[in-house]
Amino acid sequence: MQTVMVTGGAGFIGSALIRHLITHDTCRIINVDCLTYAGHTATLQDIDQDPRYQLEQVDIRDRPALDRLFSTWQPDIVVHLAAESHVDRSIDGPAVFIDTNIVGVFNLLEAARHWYEGLEGESRERFRFHHVSTDEVFGDLSPDAAPFSETSSYAPSSPYAASKASADHLVRAWQRTYGLPTLITNCSNNYGPWHFPEKLIPLVILNAIQGRAIPVYGEGHQIRDWLFVEDHARALHRVMHEGVIGSSYNIGGHEERRNIDVVTTICDVLERLEVPHPEGVTRFHDLITHVADRPGHDRRYAIDASHIERELGWRPQESFESGIEKTVRWFLNHGDWCQGVENADTRQRQGLGATA
Repeated sequence: MQTVMVTGGAGFIGSALIRHLITHDTCRIINVDCLTYAGHTATLQDIDQDPRYQLEQVDIRDRPALDRLFSTWQPDIVVHLAAESHVDRSIDGPAVFIDTNIVGVFNLLEAARHWYEGLEGESRERFRFHHVSTDEVFGDLSPDAAPFSETSSYAPSSPYAASKASADHLVRAWQRTYGLPTLITNCSNNYGPWHFPEKLIPLVILNAIQGRAIPVYGEGHQIRDWLFVEDHARALHRVMHEGVIGSSYNIGGHEERRNIDVVTTICDVLERLEVPHPEGVTRFHDLITHVADRPGHDRRYAIDASHIERELGWRPQESFESGIEKTVRWFLNHGDWCQGVENADTRQRQGLGATA
């Protein structure tokens, strides 16, 4: 039985990967998560008693703790997802993004290198370090430009994107200099069940059903490629086992949409599902409110995922229309979880500690 160490496994994408692995793999899974505002054990409540699953509440900035984890659990594969990941938060307070997304990655790479250099034979042959990144490292894309490929130049615009770009460079350097067997994936915007409520799609759903304004930056003409999170989990599973060492793979949904069109689509789904309107609201669309754009807002991201399709045979299974309806239905049925997450985030911002 192989052992897979997933950092950030209580977060949105990490928990989707762990749920996928429990169902579709025979591996043992070690979830390394410090359970900040974006990590919640409820995301894994259906499998937390599985004997193949173990949670370790550890911060990747803590090098001695990381060394202990490698020694204790002896992982065959590390899938690194733990990161500060919200652009708006990175603009308001970039320091923690530098600390976690750069220094934390350095610590994890060094712990992995120390572990790898002591391996021999088959254990050394099967070890992998899979770093999960974002398309935002490539920066802004003009409306008529070709989508990002694995050879696109890096041009990050936000502190978040710059920190992830820095991490990508560190991973490549550790592969080139030290021979650490690494893989990198860069994904487009994810959405789906268990998405943190401050992100665009869950925010629109929750604000709409609560009768609150639905904020849209500027005219909402920014374009993103949308990837259903369970499709992403399938891609990560494929790469971590079959990816070519030293390679990177772009993972996208082939679903480019303007932000304003994403918002109106969600409102359309809510109307079609006949979700009751809040008091004083005639149409969910009437809640859409245009607000001042954020600094350095990239106009367009788009992913060329042909490399992973050709080499590993992965393709997304969900269309945006099917995925967004599944997502809306999930959030309509999980209001208690959303409220608990929002309350925990408020307590953490106020220095009271999170309990959700």
